[in-house]
Amino acid sequence: MIIDTHLHLIDRSALRYPWLAGVPALNRDFSYEEYATEAQRVGVERVLHMEVDVDPADIEAETTRVEGLSRQSGSMLVGAIASCRPEEADFATYLERQRANPFVKGFRRVLHVVPDDLSEGAVFRDNIRRLGGTSLTFDLVVLPHQIPKAIALADLAPDVQFVLDHCGVPDIKGNSEHPWREHMSEIARRPNVTAKISGVVAYAGPAWTVETLRPYVEHTIAAFGWDRVVWGSDWPVCTLGGGLSTWVAATHALLSGCSASERDRLLSGNARKLWQLK
Repeated sequence: MIIDTHLHLIDRSALRYPWLAGVPALNRDFSYEEYATEAQRVGVERVLHMEVDVDPADIEAETTRVEGLSRQSGSMLVGAIASCRPEEADFATYLERQRANPFVKGFRRVLHVVPDDLSEGAVFRDNIRRLGGTSLTFDLVVLPHQIPKAIALADLAPDVQFVLDHCGVPDIKGNSEHPWREHMSEIARRPNVTAKISGVVAYAGPAWTVETLRPYVEHTIAAFGWDRVVWGSDWPVCTLGGGLSTWVAATHALLSGCSASERDRLLSGNARKLWQLK
């Protein structure tokens, strides 16, 4: 069984995505139906939707739309990681609205597209602390040189469960492991951070192989341990590196030497516990 903790859906007729204009390969609709056809063939059984950095005015509409899809017969969608703006003063009100909705399992604010000092602001940090005790997670998506910013957040809010997306977004295409490797070892020392083994094929360039990915995936797992790693597709971003089926096949190849228990924890068990999925 696979729980995909990182699915993006794009519907340009319903929501606005300002960033898509700069990524022509992704600037089209990517529907749940398109994803589900392929996902069911490769063993995905449950899915969390990950916010797609929509226009701020569309944030709550995105969650509502995905929740509607989850109510369709046979839907694999079991929750959403919603977008948020912790840097804004009205975050507390927004948080209370989302806490009332059990479909919302956590939040994400994309940090690699904003100034580095955004996460250092007092309002931002105070609002992140509000997640403590709520069981709602906060996904961190940062570039390797920004991992120390993520470490600072984890230290400032030890009662908040953070999830580091995409193995810390290493520059696999550039064959660059430093300072990514050292930063990953350091952030893994924080027990309130889980790593997401997700979508790294998008960063690997057109000629990647399983061995290209191996140093990055294996170091992430070694640093965090088998109890603090979850799996995600990052569809449709993963189509930039071969697609969902290719990434699932690569994942199985990378896990070929591990035990059944280790594989099951990464692919589903840890996600079930982290987000209290049935």
